[in-house]
Amino acid sequence: MPSTDKPFAPACERNRDPILAVLRDAFATRSRVLEIGSGTGQHAVHVAAALPGLRWQCTDRVAQLPGIAQWLDEAALDNTPPPVELDVTAGPWPVSDGPDGRFDAAFTANTLHIMGWPAVEACFAGLDDALAPDATLVVYGPFNVDGRFTSDSNAAFDQWLRARDPASGIRDLEAVDALAAQIGLRLEADIGMPANNRCLVWRRRRD
Repeated sequence: MPSTDKPFAPACERNRDPILAVLRDAFATRSRVLEIGSGTGQHAVHVAAALPGLRWQCTDRVAQLPGIAQWLDEAALDNTPPPVELDVTAGPWPVSDGPDGRFDAAFTANTLHIMGWPAVEACFAGLDDALAPDATLVVYGPFNVDGRFTSDSNAAFDQWLRARDPASGIRDLEAVDALAAQIGLRLEADIGMPANNRCLVWRRRRD
């Protein structure tokens, strides 16, 4: 019987199918996915069940791991190993079970606006070693464009974030893309999503 005491994020239920539609295409030739900030684990079980060719490695800070494990254990999927601890500012970063120990894909949802900017920088620095030379990165969440909010609701959300934690806030797409470019990632798609969010898809150039 499904557990009723698992952590649950309503937003994950709302956005999981639009995200899955993006990942079906973006990860079509991928096999080893690193998820940064898995939260409740809801995205992991939804995507891993729909795309069994992906081995989906959940990560998060240690306090989140028991809740993620509840979702993974209940789903009992063959392609979701146990979640592992990852603090992007401190490491260590996980290694894949592939031949080079790197992941050929990474995904993160609704994390960059929660992190302080130094943590966002640390995240991309960590991805430099964690990702294979031909990897794909997909990031979901709200972004500013040309330094401007894309909706009144995003502006209000940013105000709420900064009142809670002055280091957080909606990130500028161009600033994040610059970090990605530093580790060889080229933005290939900027896909509009429900509720004024976006899915950004980067692909890495071969070394």
